[in-house]
Amino acid sequence: MCGIVGYIGEKQAATLLVDGLKRLEYRGYDSAGVSLMNGKGVETRKAKGKIAMLEKAISSQPIHGKVGIAHTRWATHGPPNECNAHPHHDCTGKISVVHNGIIENYGPLRAMLKKTGHTFVSDTDTEVLAHLIEAAFDGNLEDAVVDALALVEGTYGIAVLSADDPEKIVAARKGSPLLIGIGEGENYVASDVAAILAHTRQVVYLDDGEMAIVKRDGYQVCDLDQQTIKKRVNRIEWDLDQIEKGGFDHFMLKEIMEQPHTIENTMRGRLVTEEGFSKLGGLNLTMDDLQNLDQIIITACGTSWHSALIGELMIEEHARIRCEVEYASEFRYRNPIVTDRTLCVVISQSGETADTLAAMREAKRRGAKTLGLVNQVGSTIAREDDGGIYLHAGPEIGVASTKAFTSQVIALALLTLKLGRLRNMSVVQGREIAQAMEALPGQIQSILDRAKEIEKIAEAFVDATNFLYLGRGYNFPVALEGALKLKEISYIHAEGYPAAEMKHGPIALIDADMPVVFIAPHDSVFDKVVSNVQEVKARGGRVIAITSRHEDSLDGKIDYEFRIPQTIDMLNPVLAAIPLQLLAYYIAAKRGLNVDQPRNLAKSVTVE
Repeated sequence: MCGIVGYIGEKQAATLLVDGLKRLEYRGYDSAGVSLMNGKGVETRKAKGKIAMLEKAISSQPIHGKVGIAHTRWATHGPPNECNAHPHHDCTGKISVVHNGIIENYGPLRAMLKKTGHTFVSDTDTEVLAHLIEAAFDGNLEDAVVDALALVEGTYGIAVLSADDPEKIVAARKGSPLLIGIGEGENYVASDVAAILAHTRQVVYLDDGEMAIVKRDGYQVCDLDQQTIKKRVNRIEWDLDQIEKGGFDHFMLKEIMEQPHTIENTMRGRLVTEEGFSKLGGLNLTMDDLQNLDQIIITACGTSWHSALIGELMIEEHARIRCEVEYASEFRYRNPIVTDRTLCVVISQSGETADTLAAMREAKRRGAKTLGLVNQVGSTIAREDDGGIYLHAGPEIGVASTKAFTSQVIALALLTLKLGRLRNMSVVQGREIAQAMEALPGQIQSILDRAKEIEKIAEAFVDATNFLYLGRGYNFPVALEGALKLKEISYIHAEGYPAAEMKHGPIALIDADMPVVFIAPHDSVFDKVVSNVQEVKARGGRVIAITSRHEDSLDGKIDYEFRIPQTIDMLNPVLAAIPLQLLAYYIAAKRGLNVDQPRNLAKSVTVE
């Protein structure tokens, strides 16, 4: 992985393709490249590092052509360097391939191809695709792609050019997102709509096992038996300015500041406050289905897994349904207990996370109903789940998730409210929750208006090397999320723990150089957290506390305090997450780091 762009039309393709790659920079990458049909054959430029290095290579050796493919690579096989960058070629240099995913049997395929005289120049798994297509090529590119893919095990989203069949791009997908952009006298291929939104809003999403033959004047989608498939054309409704910084220094800061609006968007039209109820029209589950559930499994990765932990607490407390949270990467490899009375909720900002998608498919195979919480309309999870709740948070460009996380928590609160009211929750309790949810956008704005307070705290910890985040109940997942944000973008080691567990090991780390962040709003377990704060101060630790009101028992025990508005216990994570996002952001920014594109990370992880 990470980003694919292709173009065929009447415009010069080089600049258009590079601009498309720039729209995908947020996904994370370590090298980039472009191949064009130059009228005589395939010509390629590649570079290690940022797209600016590719632009420099093109500037020093210009290339021209109206058909091309381009790629940003996030290394899986072989180190980041120019040789391993995509596109990759066959022995003749006439075939060019870009690829997201992993070819699991590339070792045996490579050995087989070497025995028949093929020469390899890179360390990548992708290069075998170019040689397989070369070996199968007999004048028709799509036939050769079909024959090559029949030998492949693993995942792929590919775009292919051939100098001997030059008036087309062939694209195919299995487990890695790919779409066609439809223009007039021109068409596009991309792994993400952001790459082509400046040129078209009309897109066709490929599903697994599908191939597209894309030409100037049209396209054809078929399966790998080359049977034509009729596909729906989707219109993209969001605007290009939503993926611009809008005057902010970083996308991450912009997205943190957008949260009053994104929370509101997630709730809009779904909250029936007076009745203490939620309307979720996309669930595709009957009243009987919901009432007959005896188990909910929530599966996710990374930040989405933290929101799932909050959802588990909400659902069990208020809907009284047994709920378990699973790492998606582990769920698919064990033997979970799943029945036709199980609801599997899968959470993914992109809707393309490989492990989460695979977990959903496994749950469906075992008879569970599936419900997707995704932000990307038209994503694979959104197309394959039985029902879903769109987050409506808008494009999230920063690799470290912020607004998607809080929108996920709100979506889980809406689901909890619906399930609870169908079961044992009174209208009075439902109304209390709904009213507290309605108040959140204004409360979040009041936190953001005081961002300078967090920036001042961050100044004191720019040179820290370790952090400990502690919370109880609903705030333990917030501790995990706060620690993850700091790790992701500042490269400071940080760990999140249940506050009481500190005594079972981590307390050995406490000294004057160890900042400890307590998530301690005045909730049902606040008094217990006070005891943990006192234990840290007794050992010389430096305490940063996220609280909601003054407490005499903490006088002299807190070095830095930030107060959030009071809300009900289940919604404290939404408010407490905001200052932790800001703390991580300001520390990373003051360390001079690339906040939006942290090293080694990708926005959408489409490989295992």
